[in-house]
Amino acid sequence: MGVEFPESPDGRRSTSALGRTVVADALRPVDPPGAAAAEHESDWRRHYPRHFRRLIEAGLPSPDAAVSVAREGLGSLYRQMRVVDDAGGETGLDEIEKRPSAGGVPATVTVAGTAEPQRELVIPYRGQQLRGDALSRQLDAWIAGGKIEPSCAESIRTVAAHPEWLALPGQTVITLGAGAEVGPLSALLSWGVNVIGVDLPNAALWQRVLEVASRGAGTLTIPVTGDPPAAPPAPPSTSGSSAPVATAGSAAPADLAARAGLDLAADIPTVADWLAGMEGPLVLGNYVYADGANNVRVATAVDALTVSLQAARPDLTLAFLATPTDVFAVPPEAVAESCRRYADRPLAAKLALTASAGRMFSQAYPSTPGDGPGINDSFIAQQGPNYALAKRLQRWRATVARHDGAKVSLNVAPPTKTRSVTKNRALAAAYEGAPRFGVEAFAPATTRTLMAALLVYDLCSGDTAVRPHPWQDEAHSAAHGGLWRIPYTPRSALPVAALLGYPSSRRRSER
Repeated sequence: MGVEFPESPDGRRSTSALGRTVVADALRPVDPPGAAAAEHESDWRRHYPRHFRRLIEAGLPSPDAAVSVAREGLGSLYRQMRVVDDAGGETGLDEIEKRPSAGGVPATVTVAGTAEPQRELVIPYRGQQLRGDALSRQLDAWIAGGKIEPSCAESIRTVAAHPEWLALPGQTVITLGAGAEVGPLSALLSWGVNVIGVDLPNAALWQRVLEVASRGAGTLTIPVTGDPPAAPPAPPSTSGSSAPVATAGSAAPADLAARAGLDLAADIPTVADWLAGMEGPLVLGNYVYADGANNVRVATAVDALTVSLQAARPDLTLAFLATPTDVFAVPPEAVAESCRRYADRPLAAKLALTASAGRMFSQAYPSTPGDGPGINDSFIAQQGPNYALAKRLQRWRATVARHDGAKVSLNVAPPTKTRSVTKNRALAAAYEGAPRFGVEAFAPATTRTLMAALLVYDLCSGDTAVRPHPWQDEAHSAAHGGLWRIPYTPRSALPVAALLGYPSSRRRSER
C-alpha cells in the first residue's frame, strides 16, 4: 500500500498535471485569472515559479485570502492523490483513516543516552563552539550581514537566557525523518529531550541514529518489527499500553538497527496507530525529504498522518522547517535593505544587467515598500516543481492549523550544505560562490542546532499569539542566510555565483 499520483486518461501518473491542478484549485476562489493561467500552463517544469509566486501574492490582500489558498490547495491534493493497495486497488487519500494497519502496531524500544545533558546553548559554527558573549556577537554579525531577521536573534538570545528550556520538560518531540541531516534529533538528545524517532527501515540509517542516541542525554523511542529485545525493567515510558516497550538492554545495535523503522508513505495507518498510543504532550516534527516525485508522495503521506493524529490528539503541536529557496512575503525592512544595497551595487553588476538584457543581476524588489511586505522569490530552478509543491504543502498545513487553533512552530532555515544539495554540482558550486553576493550557506551542524533552538523557543516562550497575517508568522525568526536581503533576484545572481564557486566546489568533492 502506498500514496500515489492520480492516473491520467493516458495511463500515466503525471506529477506536472497534479501540480497544475493543485495550484489552480488553490487560486480559484481568490484569483480566478491566476487559476486559469496555472491550469493552462504548457511548460510546467520551466514556468512553475511564476504560479507558486502567485499563490503568495493572492493571499496578501487579507488573512482570509491566505487561509483560503492554503485550505483549497490541501483540499485539491486530498481529492486527487490516491492510495494504492498491494492488489492494485485505489481509493482517495481521504479514505486512508478507514484502512487498518498493514502489520499491526509495531513493538517499541526506548534507547537511553549515556551523557549528561548540556545545560547551555552552544551553536557550532566554523570550527567554534559559540556560547554566551561569542554567540551574541555572532548573532549581531548575522543581523548586520543580512543573514537572519532580528527576530531570529531575539529568539535565540531568549533561549540562551533560559537554558532550563533546552530539555523541554514535560514534552515529547516526534521526529518524522529521524535521520534527516538538518533535523533536530541530535541537538534535542544532547539537551536531554524525550524524542520519538520515525524513519524508513534502513539499517545503516538506524545504526547512525542509534549511535547519536547512545551518545546523547535524552531518550529515543523507536518502532521495531518483531519482538522487542529482552531487557531489564524499562524506565518510565512515553508509550501507551497499545505498544509494548523495552529498553535496548543488551540487544546488539546492529540487530536493533536492522529491525527499526516504518515506511511513512507505504503504511500511514500503522504509523498513526503507533504514535496515537504515546503519552503526551506531543510535538509532531516534519523533517522528511525524498528526491523528485517521491518528495510529493512522502509529504502527502505525512500530511495525512498529521490530520489523523490531530483527530486523535487535539493537543498536538506541529513543527516544520521551511526552505529559504521558495517564495515568501518578507518584512518591509528587508526590502529596504535590499534596495539600499542595489543602489550601491558595483559598476560591473550594472554593466552585466545591461549586457544581459536584464537577465543578470536584476533587482530583487522593484521599489522600496511602504508599510506592506515585499515578495521574495528565491526559487532555484534545479530543485524543480515537485520540491516546491512538497514544501508548500507544509506551509499550507501550518497556516490552516494555526487558523484552526493548533499550536505551530514553522521557521525558515538557512541554505545548508547538505548531502542532497552538494551532490548536485551546480547547486554545490552556487553555494560556494554565494557569499560574494551576500548569501551564506551554513554547515549542517550549525543549521541543526540553530533550528532546534528556535523550536525550543516556540515551545517554551509562551509566544503563541497568531500574528495579524499568516505571512508574518512565516517571516518571524527567519534564518534565510541572506536571500531576503541581497540586492539581486537569486536566480539572476546564482549562475554567476556557481561560476565563481566551481573551483572550490570541485576541490571539496575531490577530497
